[in-house]
Amino acid sequence: MTYTSSPLRNRRAASVLVGAFSALLASAASAQAVAPQPQGVLNLVATATLDVPKDWMTLVLSVSKEGADANAVQNQLKLAVDAALGEARKQARPGQLEVQTGAFSIYPRYNTKGVINGWQGSTEVQIQGRDMTTIGQLTGRITSMTIASVNYSVSRETREKMEAEVTAMAIARFKNQAQLQAQAFGYGGYSLREVSVAYDAPDGGHPVMMADMRMAKAEAAPAMPVEAGKGSISATVSGSVQLK
Repeated sequence: MTYTSSPLRNRRAASVLVGAFSALLASAASAQAVAPQPQGVLNLVATATLDVPKDWMTLVLSVSKEGADANAVQNQLKLAVDAALGEARKQARPGQLEVQTGAFSIYPRYNTKGVINGWQGSTEVQIQGRDMTTIGQLTGRITSMTIASVNYSVSRETREKMEAEVTAMAIARFKNQAQLQAQAFGYGGYSLREVSVAYDAPDGGHPVMMADMRMAKAEAAPAMPVEAGKGSISATVSGSVQLK
């Protein structure tokens, strides 16, 4: 015997399948809605801080020149930089005293009628490193440029070393808090659910501007006194634990 399907029978079968699928989705949604919330979860934050000596000094020297001819101004700036670099390079040592040129600019000067009546230019030399005493002494020997700013900060190597130490301290405090809180709530212990570590390292600080020393020096000046001071590095461990 041969059977043939009719449009009505097909529509009924499709309706049954759609109904079954809808019921399955409704059942899954209901199961999710009544899923029990985690119990005995505790959120904690622990912070540790260490004082850190600022062991990196950045000295910026600058010079400004002006004149009627742009090439002449540029040449004067070059001579001033060459003299400063020649003196600083005598003491250069990687990591202890490093030298590099900085910003350079030259631009026209206009009169009240908008006509160029001269040129102005400026440039910088940056000296930085751990040997703060020698850097300070260079300020007295370099006469072609003047101090624009002085900045003290924590070197990358010291920061990385101290971050490892302060992180260990913060983690120990987090674990100690977790154990004490677990016992206070009547639990025997805990297990970690999630945890994150954040750092708050000192920035370079605000540069010390030396506006009173921006005039040209005719002869060697006394060495600049150096006192770097201290900063601090903090590590914060935050997360949640499951009390057991």
